[in-house]
Amino acid sequence: MKFNMEETAHRQVYNLLIGLVAPRPIAWITSMDEEGTLNAAPFSAYNYLCTDPPIVGIGVTNRPGREAVPKDTARNIRRTGEFVINVVTEDLLEKMNICATDFPSGVNELEMAGLTTAPSSIVKVPRIAEAHAALECKEFTSMEIGRSRIILGRVVAMYVEDRFVDPAGPYIKADELHAVGRMNGLGTYVHTRDSLLTVPRISYEEWERGKR
Repeated sequence: MKFNMEETAHRQVYNLLIGLVAPRPIAWITSMDEEGTLNAAPFSAYNYLCTDPPIVGIGVTNRPGREAVPKDTARNIRRTGEFVINVVTEDLLEKMNICATDFPSGVNELEMAGLTTAPSSIVKVPRIAEAHAALECKEFTSMEIGRSRIILGRVVAMYVEDRFVDPAGPYIKADELHAVGRMNGLGTYVHTRDSLLTVPRISYEEWERGKR
């Protein structure tokens, strides 16, 4: 089948994109408003974009409705310029899912999920204490495109539990961290436990030898 995006309904475009751009990492974002009220929400339109400087990108759609009303996460980041991306792992999947609930305004998602916070090292926004790794970010820029906001954040600090770091690199022990990714549809995820593949990158010389 072929699909022309100009002739395809938005919901169908969404269904197709999230099915093909997968698996996706999950940005479990903590942010604060000007009064210090904490918000926690997961987003799977997320990835790192460059490393010098270290930049991550997150797509946050507006709230449903005709008016362009940003979600709490986008509004908080625009007003305070800071946020933390907490890494979602298997043991925290259910609690992350609770934070995705559309609670009434003023409800603390972390409290509802039975989670606590820990101070970040540079930004004012705290990280989730139970998360095994987190990226502290400052807003680099935000762009409004259609009904979405694309937020670029500069990573200014990282937290990773010692047991998940190989100091030789340093490298992240991904086969032990067990991060979770998002697939298509609501509630469909993929785990990384016992599923990593190692395919060494070949040099041009090796490729040439293989042709003979």
